[in-house]
Amino acid sequence: MTYPIFNSVVNRIESELNKRDISIKTFKTWNEDRINATGLEIVIDLSKKANFLKALSINFDWDRFRETVLARQLDGMEEHPFLQEDNMVSTSISPLIDIEVTWLFDEQQSQPQVQAQKGASRLEAASIWMEKISSEVNELLAEDDIITRWHVEVEGDEYGKYLSAVNLISYFQYTLADLKSLNAVHQFVGERLQELLLKSNQVMKISDSIIHDVAA
Repeated sequence: MTYPIFNSVVNRIESELNKRDISIKTFKTWNEDRINATGLEIVIDLSKKANFLKALSINFDWDRFRETVLARQLDGMEEHPFLQEDNMVSTSISPLIDIEVTWLFDEQQSQPQVQAQKGASRLEAASIWMEKISSEVNELLAEDDIITRWHVEVEGDEYGKYLSAVNLISYFQYTLADLKSLNAVHQFVGERLQELLLKSNQVMKISDSIIHDVAA
């Protein structure tokens, strides 16, 4: 199954990223015909830009229903393959694009082990900087009206328990309902990408500063 509109957006995103001083580890699309879904996964290396974060992940989610609604809405899309089908999808959903942004923290750098300390000392220290980061990030992203949460995994070693994975995840959603041309879609997505990269950079700096003060 092909998604001409979404694929053109992917090409625009790739072009925009190539203009920036960004180290891209992963840039790939995926399709799951069984659930009529597609998406784009981007992973950006932060190891040389941050002390306590290793990567930024940005995932765009899309599906057949939104593609069809947007094709009906945009000028010049009469030949879109989804509009040529005899059993064309009929839906009243809004063409929303979902974007999941994840900051992947360096679990070793952010949890230095002091041999004199054992038990849950690393978890306790991590909970302090995680709470501080949550507070400042929620304030930074307050106008976006989004959900931000932590995903962590806990393991143990001879010194006690520690976080083996530390990820901060924000879920953004944007409507394309008022756009009338493919160029307008490209411009809109480019502007949102610019905003997300700026905010992601701010989150990176906030996190680095807080962890440096608490954990270093």
